[in-house]
Amino acid sequence: MAFEFTDQNFQSAALQSSGVSVVDFWAEWCGPCRLVSPIIDELSKEYGENVTIGKLNVDNNPQVSMQFGVRSIPTILFIKNGEVVDKHVGTTTKASLKQKIDSLL
Repeated sequence: MAFEFTDQNFQSAALQSSGVSVVDFWAEWCGPCRLVSPIIDELSKEYGENVTIGKLNVDNNPQVSMQFGVRSIPTILFIKNGEVVDKHVGTTTKASLKQKIDSLL
């Protein structure tokens, strides 16, 4: 299961951690988010502890969403060693996400 990012844990779980984090900004009412969600879950299982892969519900956690200017969802942030190194807005494929993650490892 994917990690659950929140306003409370985002700093320590994504920005202060070494390594790679992938954060999917989503909401329950978002149709395209439902397409990306199972891909995030699969990647979380595949990469295990090597990469922190998770989701942040924008309705329940507005601070982080505002901090990173997330205006459309799904938005996926790629973070390496505490710095946002890439961003993807909209739906995507598992292969595309894997390629991006692998390029950061």
